[in-house]
Amino acid sequence: MTAWSQKSTWLWRRGALFGAVVMLASVLGLMEGIERWAYDVMFHLRGPIQPKSPIIIVSIGEDSFDELNLQWPWPRALHGQFLDIVSQGKPAAIGFDIVFPEPSSRGRKDDQALAEAIGRAGNVVLAAALAQTKGAHSIKHDLNAPIPIIRERAAAHGFVNFNQDEDAFVRSASLVRQFQGKKIASFDLQLYQLAVKAGLQAAPLPGKDSFLVNYQGGPQSFATIPYYQVLNGEIKPDVFAGAIVLLGATSPILHDVFPTPFATSGEMPGVEIHANMLETLFQGSWLRRSPLWVSIILTLAVCFLGVWITDRLRPLAALFAIVGLASGYAVAAHAAFLWTRLWLDIAPVPVALLLSYGATVVENFIKVQSETRRLSHYFSPDVVSEIIRQKDDASLASSRRRLTILFSDIRGFSAMSEKMSPEEVVTFLREYLTVMTDVVFQHGGTVDKYIGDAIMALYNVPFDQRDHAAQAVRTALAFQERLRPLAARILSKYGTDLRYGVGIHTGDAVVGTIGAEQRLEYTAIGDTINLASHLESITKDFKVSIIISESTHAEIKDQFLTRYLGEVKAKGREIPVRIYEVAEADLRKGERVAVKAAVDIVEDNARVHATVSELSESGLLVEHLPKEFEKGKILPLRLELFGGAQTVDVIAKVAWSREDKAGFTILYLKSDDRTIIERFIIQNR
Repeated sequence: MTAWSQKSTWLWRRGALFGAVVMLASVLGLMEGIERWAYDVMFHLRGPIQPKSPIIIVSIGEDSFDELNLQWPWPRALHGQFLDIVSQGKPAAIGFDIVFPEPSSRGRKDDQALAEAIGRAGNVVLAAALAQTKGAHSIKHDLNAPIPIIRERAAAHGFVNFNQDEDAFVRSASLVRQFQGKKIASFDLQLYQLAVKAGLQAAPLPGKDSFLVNYQGGPQSFATIPYYQVLNGEIKPDVFAGAIVLLGATSPILHDVFPTPFATSGEMPGVEIHANMLETLFQGSWLRRSPLWVSIILTLAVCFLGVWITDRLRPLAALFAIVGLASGYAVAAHAAFLWTRLWLDIAPVPVALLLSYGATVVENFIKVQSETRRLSHYFSPDVVSEIIRQKDDASLASSRRRLTILFSDIRGFSAMSEKMSPEEVVTFLREYLTVMTDVVFQHGGTVDKYIGDAIMALYNVPFDQRDHAAQAVRTALAFQERLRPLAARILSKYGTDLRYGVGIHTGDAVVGTIGAEQRLEYTAIGDTINLASHLESITKDFKVSIIISESTHAEIKDQFLTRYLGEVKAKGREIPVRIYEVAEADLRKGERVAVKAAVDIVEDNARVHATVSELSESGLLVEHLPKEFEKGKILPLRLELFGGAQTVDVIAKVAWSREDKAGFTILYLKSDDRTIIERFIIQNR
């Protein structure tokens, strides 16, 4: 399976998993609260709209209580007077949002007066209330209908119960409900049918028994007339001509108020909710909720998209993209609400996007940490960061490329190990390898492997490195600097003189992730590696620290001081290889001590005798000179140390020269000679 197909499979699986989780939560109703809240917000964003149907509310409010100065319930004969006045205007239908389940406390004449007025009007719909009573072992359902004397004179009656969601909000309405094995019509359906029969134009009914109410606005969105003004004759009857007249309580003391999308605090009277329901029916403007399959498709799609975006972008950029997508979907959902009256499920999409983002970020973080730990065995932190940033394993795939290989090994390690406990050996190796690995990384190298105290490093992998040969040489020179304090400590503690050898070769090799499926390693194979290892092994034969091949020399000869050593025949090669020693081009400034040693300076085949008065590992001060030397001139010097018992040959450059004194910077000396100088400095501290 290709890397792309593996990645695609991973995306599909993650997207499907997250989509399934979100949809399960949605189906179980865990996000319904968010959906209802979003639905209400849609109404607020849309704002109020002007009703188009001829609906007039006659309100029984505080003002009517004050004017009439009557206690509730009011005389039913009074309602009969109200009906006679309204009927003169010839309305299409009259709805009483007041239940008369019991005879009037004022006697039969009171009921009779209302019944006769209802009969004279001929188009009155009365309210009934479905109720349930909990018994010891069952729930009893009842229909509190108007008393027969009133009901029989009405054109119809219907239930006024609202569909309240778990938060008590009224968002939908039922046209019919089941009662004692049969369907009974709602108050609004009865009014709709009566008004249509009277000639009022109306849209067809919904194809279902319930519908989502398209609220026109908050309280008082419909034309409203106080009850007392009708009775007092302040309103002419012709105002009601051809209208649907709704009589209902609006006073808070009658407790007929409910929360709706526009009245979130529960201050919309029931009669106004009926007005909104009738407006929705007559205009055919009910809202539709999107089917489950639409939510499933959208959720799965955004899950795949969320995983894909998060996997490709950095976390912050991905977060902005996810938020942008969620916001875009919210805008699209609102547009669908406005223009097509479609209620798209809001919650699953942003939840799916955030879940995809969060889970993918966490999973990628874990994978990155694991991959970083794995790659850190081979590469420097900068290279590891680049591999992780590119999110592409192609740079680690096996391929043939030109690279520089460095092998280093400690001489005297075996002798030292014999004087140390196993724990001390492990501690030393950990310290040594940590320091040297840091040097490799600082110069852009890759640690291929450790072999005991030996290090194999690669340059120009996994990314192109323009000066890879020079960086390998710089690494070797830095090894010298970093090994000195460690070697001095070992010498003083165990009496073992630690030295090291480095072999460097530049050539082609196959490099990449190589091995069995159970164990893969990033390494290089080929004859190039064997030659670099061979060069390291012969450093002790030539008594030098760094040997490079001719191919490496060709790339660095203008940057470092080198010395031709000759030709060697490596195993497996018929043609001899020309090899070179690398001298230190920039020795570190070591400790300067006062000494007294003889020195011979050779210039133009003439030998000058003088005295060394100060010496460090990087330079020396010479006195008692018979002449001044040209600044910057490179000269060979021979130092007689330890009373002439040992001589050291160095190549040095004149740093300054005045009268009989001159300062020299050491450019080159053999590794063995450096050790002699170090011992001489320690003795003269």
